[in-house]
Amino acid sequence: MSEDQAELLEPERDESPAAPSASPTSLMDTCAPSISSLSSASCSSVHHQADFSSSSSSSSILSLTPPLPPSVEITAVLTDTRLTLDVYQGGAAALPLLWASVPGQLRGLRYLRLGSEDKPGLDGAVDVLPHLTELRSLAVRGNRFYDSRGDPLPGLLTTLPSSVSAHSHLVHLDLSFNQLSCLPSSLLSIPTLSSLLLCHNRLSALPPDIGLGHSLTYLSLLGNELVSLPPSLGRLKALQALDVSHNLLQRLPDEIGSLEELVKLELSHNKLKELPETLGSLLSLRELFISSNHLRSIPHCLNKLPQLKIDVRDNPMGRPLTPPPLSPIPDQAETEIPELHLGLNQHSFCVSSVGCHVFLPGGGELLFPPGCLVTTTRLEWVEKRPQKKWVWLEEHEILLSRPLELRPHGIAFLKPVQVCVPYNRTKRKEVVVRRFDGESWSTLPTDLRRGSEGHSSHPGGRPARLACCSVSQFSWFMAVSRLVKDTCSVTPTGALLVSSSDPGIKLHFPPDCTAQTRTITLQVLQVSVSEVQALCGDPQARVSPLLCLSQTPNMQFLQPIKVQIPLPPGVTGHTVDETCLHVLHGDPTAQTWTDITSQVSLCFTHLYAVFYIKHFSWYWLWYTTQRYVSGVARQVYQRLKQFKVQFFVLQRKQDPSQVLLQCLPSNKVEGRVQSLSEQYDGPQPSDLCDLLEGEQFFAGFERGLDISTDRPDCVQGRLCFVFYSSLKNLKEVYICPAQGQKGPVRGQVSFYRGDIPSNLPEEVARTRKGHDNQWLATLLLRLPALNSDNSYILEEIQYPPLNLGDPESGYLTESNLLSISLQIGHEWRVIGINLGLSYQELDHIQYKHRDNLGALVLDMLFHWARNAGPGAVSKLVDAMMESGRRDLADEIEDIVNIGRRKYSQSLRRLGLEAETSPLEESTAADEAALATDGCQRSSALISRHNPVSGQRRRHLSCDIP
Repeated sequence: MSEDQAELLEPERDESPAAPSASPTSLMDTCAPSISSLSSASCSSVHHQADFSSSSSSSSILSLTPPLPPSVEITAVLTDTRLTLDVYQGGAAALPLLWASVPGQLRGLRYLRLGSEDKPGLDGAVDVLPHLTELRSLAVRGNRFYDSRGDPLPGLLTTLPSSVSAHSHLVHLDLSFNQLSCLPSSLLSIPTLSSLLLCHNRLSALPPDIGLGHSLTYLSLLGNELVSLPPSLGRLKALQALDVSHNLLQRLPDEIGSLEELVKLELSHNKLKELPETLGSLLSLRELFISSNHLRSIPHCLNKLPQLKIDVRDNPMGRPLTPPPLSPIPDQAETEIPELHLGLNQHSFCVSSVGCHVFLPGGGELLFPPGCLVTTTRLEWVEKRPQKKWVWLEEHEILLSRPLELRPHGIAFLKPVQVCVPYNRTKRKEVVVRRFDGESWSTLPTDLRRGSEGHSSHPGGRPARLACCSVSQFSWFMAVSRLVKDTCSVTPTGALLVSSSDPGIKLHFPPDCTAQTRTITLQVLQVSVSEVQALCGDPQARVSPLLCLSQTPNMQFLQPIKVQIPLPPGVTGHTVDETCLHVLHGDPTAQTWTDITSQVSLCFTHLYAVFYIKHFSWYWLWYTTQRYVSGVARQVYQRLKQFKVQFFVLQRKQDPSQVLLQCLPSNKVEGRVQSLSEQYDGPQPSDLCDLLEGEQFFAGFERGLDISTDRPDCVQGRLCFVFYSSLKNLKEVYICPAQGQKGPVRGQVSFYRGDIPSNLPEEVARTRKGHDNQWLATLLLRLPALNSDNSYILEEIQYPPLNLGDPESGYLTESNLLSISLQIGHEWRVIGINLGLSYQELDHIQYKHRDNLGALVLDMLFHWARNAGPGAVSKLVDAMMESGRRDLADEIEDIVNIGRRKYSQSLRRLGLEAETSPLEESTAADEAALATDGCQRSSALISRHNPVSGQRRRHLSCDIP
């Protein structure tokens, strides 16, 4: 569910005075155990018959056609006052059946939920609605179910009968995700209706008599096609929340200022160029969302509302008007750009004058438009390790991707080429692409979007998040998150700058504060109060967000600038002790903080502090009982730039001879250990180690352990760790026993900060126990003992050798299954269902191998094979046919036929059957050779798909039936 859809459910949690204590949302929660299994049962519901007993005193048996799915009890969807029929597809068709069976019980319904994806069932349900006159809440929604491609099914409701006005007790009505093209006037005559949701319909206009809905307190028209709002909207005197976001509104009526009770107004994602001055009359307004419009200024009347929070993101605030774009040349025909999907080992590709859309492994994309090159040119790409040479970060910036190098650097394109770098998610910060041309770094204009459908960083996952920029030359690129920069141009007439990350932070520039136009930049750093209290040792300490103000040109203002900043949490303007409140001025160059409380004019409102300044720099508001705070603030600021790292060692349950050493931020350790708990079982994480961003530290191993030398971070038996940010300091290393090692292996790994001590013998490094300025921590590694055959004692073999079938009717060996698994791909889940695996088993397999498609397919196939039983080969062939993979079904049958022939030949060699012709023997030999060759290719491909279990695969035999 998207964020917009999730917000639509919030009004359902609000209870009116006339409504019972249980809400429709809570009713859905009670049905959760049944809903989880509906996706599999809904498709087969028409093939089953079921009888249900009503929950009333009547003991009559209801026989419904179509019936409810077997997993849904009638008592779960029908109670005394509630009926929930949107929990399975086609549920609306049950309403007329229930009305024909128990009309007396349905007349008392107060809550009713219907799905609108089934047209015949919906029509029958709409005919019953006029009889349910006691309804308090009615929901007829679409988009509850999905088709075979994963797209939500649209609602089919196009109109409501005029008889709906007979519901004189209706309080809540939800008709979202349908196909309503006009608002039925009959809805406005319902005297008790307070919440009306018409989200994601096809409304292009509202009726002129919309003002008749005098009892409406919540009206949501999100995601429609509204171009304007009627003036009669101002007569909705009781309206408290209005959502008209994601429409086509170009202006608002002045009558909107008559909504005296309005608390929240949603206008985001429209085409508004200005706001009416009458908004200043909305004294009850607390939240105003106007992001993603065409606004260049905000009316001054909004300054009269000190408690108003405004979201102004993605508006051209303070920017001059831009000329309209040139119309495209009509003779220029659009041609389809070819696509090129590169593998992990394909680091070069060719681009011709036709252009190309290149998809890089990991989710990155390169878009070469037609005509960007004159001749066909070979280009290269490579991902760099984040070394200091390739990475440059400013204050509070975080690296979100690996540096991407595109070569050759000197090539010039005739048209801009779009470079899209995949990045990790970040919160409350903006993402930009940073470019390094070999001499200096620059920040490029960046657009954020999702990658193309069908191309994701992980098999079966969502498309990657991309940071895109347009370039004319190749160089180095990386995605960086930084504090959101809000900018505006200040002229001699003054201006207002509102922070997009915290609308409560505002800068008021009075007239004549400058003689020339200046560019102002505002950045906000949110600070955790609990962390500040722990760092400074004061449980009473409170801090506001940290402000970074800069300007171009850098000179003092002629008039003081008014700065509004939220008071620290827990402090209000009525209870504040002014002796404990300090305004701190920071100098980022000198890394110092100065208490300037006595030098500024400081006043308070209920939620905000206001002071006046003439010089721009860092500003911080502290509320603390400590007398001297400048030195404490400097120490806290330095610690805020640090992060804590935890090391831990995990051993595989299936293969304890392999060990995973991992280093994570302390806030990510718990979730990571939980996600790996089913695959690993090792010692607990070690002590915390405080590290600065960009700091280096090293890990050295004792003899007896062998480090994977094909890792790029392995240098002479030591691993180097370099961390550049709290979101990118993830490192994992797999180690295994040295070759030829006999007996139980015991070892340890020691971590050192900074450079490796050159004068420290290895024996001393292994045995020393005291702390010093370089040693961080030492972890013990305990590998399992060997048995009499010099092989490790393992708890469980991951994929035991098995054969399916029998020699007489044909069988498949383990090698055959490996070969088949390589060809399954993303259809593994459908094949698993047709093989009889449960949804829980498939979900568990997908969770365990969510980043490795090859291991995922193998686990599914062998999990089924271990319990397949007699007739397994025939079941596998049938499952492939039902899944649309006739090619694999034919291949399995060919392998089985080869096995039957070899079995017949063995009988002939023993004299139990007549000899066959030479032609048949030649054919059988050729087919066996082909199967052997296919098995060798399978083993090579398996090694690439699943490198973790490569040690065991080296011992796999390639048996041919």
